[in-house]
Amino acid sequence: MTTRVARDRVTGTPFTRGLGIVTIAGIVWLVIFGLFVTPADVNQGETVRIMYAHVPGAWLAYLAFIVTALSSAMYLWRRTRSLTWDRIAGASAEIGVLFMGISLVTGSLWGRLTWGTFWTWDARLTTTAFLFVTYIGYLAVRNLGGTHHQRARRSAVLALLAVLEIPLVHFSVEIWNSLHQEASVAGNTDVTMDGLMLFTLFLGVIVFTLMYVWMLLHRQRALTLEDMLDDTGLDRALAARRAEAGVS
Repeated sequence: MTTRVARDRVTGTPFTRGLGIVTIAGIVWLVIFGLFVTPADVNQGETVRIMYAHVPGAWLAYLAFIVTALSSAMYLWRRTRSLTWDRIAGASAEIGVLFMGISLVTGSLWGRLTWGTFWTWDARLTTTAFLFVTYIGYLAVRNLGGTHHQRARRSAVLALLAVLEIPLVHFSVEIWNSLHQEASVAGNTDVTMDGLMLFTLFLGVIVFTLMYVWMLLHRQRALTLEDMLDDTGLDRALAARRAEAGVS
C-alpha cells in the first residue's frame, strides 16, 4: 500500500526519464557547439553566441503561450470541462514565463554588448516585456480563490486574450522603427548565416522544445497532485465540520 501511494505521488515515468536523458545530452551538445565549435560573427564577434539561447527561448515562449491558449479553448469548448486542459494551460504558461525570462535576460546582455545599454524602450523590447508581465498576471489570476473550475474559467478567458499579444510582439520590428533586427532566418533580410551557425541555432530550438515537453509533462502532473491534495483537504474539512455539527 505504501509503495502504491508513493508511486502515485511521483510525476516521472519511463518515457519522461528517457526524455530527460535525451534533453540533457542535447543541452551538452548545444553548449559545446554554441561556445566552442561555431565561428564568431563577422560583425558581432563572439557576442553572437548569445543567439543560441536567446532565439530558442523566445520561440519556445511563443509556443508555450499558444499551447496555453489552445488548451484554454479546449477547456471552454468541451462539455466535460476536463480540468486536464486547464492544468496543461497553467503548466505551459509557467514554462513560457520561464523561457520568456531567459529571452529577456539574454537579450539585455546582448543589447549591452551591441547597443551599449541593457535596456531601451524599443518596440520589440517593450512589447516583449508587456507580454511577460501579462502572463505573470495570468499566473496570479490562477492563484485566486475559488473552485478548480472557477479558476479554469477565468484563466481560460484571460489566456485567449493574452495570446493576441504575440503577433504584436513578433511583427513589432516591422510595424515600428525598431533597433531590434528582423529575423535572420525566416525574415525578409539579406543576412546570410554560416551553415554551422544555422545548424546550431536549429539545434537550440530542438533542445529547448524537448526541454519544454519534459517540463510540461512533469508540471501538469504536479498540478494534478496539487488539485487532488486540495480536494482531499476540503473533504477532510467538511467531514470534520459534519462531525462537529453531529456532536453539538
